[in-house]
Amino acid sequence: MMDGDSTTGTPRTAGMMLRSAREAQGLTLSDVAQRTRIPLRHLEAVEDGKFQALPSITYAMGFGRAYARAVNIDETEVARALRAELAANYQRPEPLQDLEPIDMRRGPSGGLVAIAAAVAIVLLLGVGLYFGTSLFRRDEAVTAPAATVAGDLGMLPSPTPAPGTTGGAAPASAPVPAGGGQVTLTATGPAWVRIFDDTGTLVNKEMAAGERYDVPMAAKNPQIRTGRPDLITVTVNGSNVPPLGTAERAVTVGISAEALRARGEASPTPAPVG
Repeated sequence: MMDGDSTTGTPRTAGMMLRSAREAQGLTLSDVAQRTRIPLRHLEAVEDGKFQALPSITYAMGFGRAYARAVNIDETEVARALRAELAANYQRPEPLQDLEPIDMRRGPSGGLVAIAAAVAIVLLLGVGLYFGTSLFRRDEAVTAPAATVAGDLGMLPSPTPAPGTTGGAAPASAPVPAGGGQVTLTATGPAWVRIFDDTGTLVNKEMAAGERYDVPMAAKNPQIRTGRPDLITVTVNGSNVPPLGTAERAVTVGISAEALRARGEASPTPAPVG
């Protein structure tokens, strides 16, 4: 193989050597692409010496060697020619000049700080609205278990007497009618109550002052558990019955018409004579 062009004496390039070998064997560039699995456009770039179209110098050297093996010429000689051409002609892409380098010593920009602060404020407002108001929450029929326990143990603060009533004074009671009847519970102040029967819980809530509840006449052995029995007025068919208890302790008592009748008929135990 000659070291240069026979007419001009110019050294042959790697691309010229590869093309001459290919044409001498009657091969097309597509044939070489099939043998080497190298894209046709990259083989054209190697033949034409347009190395800027290749991904990098490493790819240019690898493609040139594979091309040389495919056409059965000395790949070392081709690689030597490629190395010289790349050293003289290959130019790396210029870095972008319009991008300001990032100074890692500087803190975040003022815009980022303002955006982060705005997001934090919105989150805090959302949390405050959710937990501080009922705007995003549905009202629950059953009150919190902790409050129910407090009411059952008689730990709720003493209520303010309702207008027109005397604080702590129990309403006058009348004899319970002989037959069964409608039992009605009326709260004279805020009082936690749990009303249940043999089938389960009927009511578990805080009754507000003036609120009333009619015990279902079909209830089986209805009972009440409350920490403030002194704030619950009980009537049977509209007639008052003795109070369920005092403010000193919680009680669990039956509230059927029969149970209330039995309490009304029970005679007090006489005090021992000293």
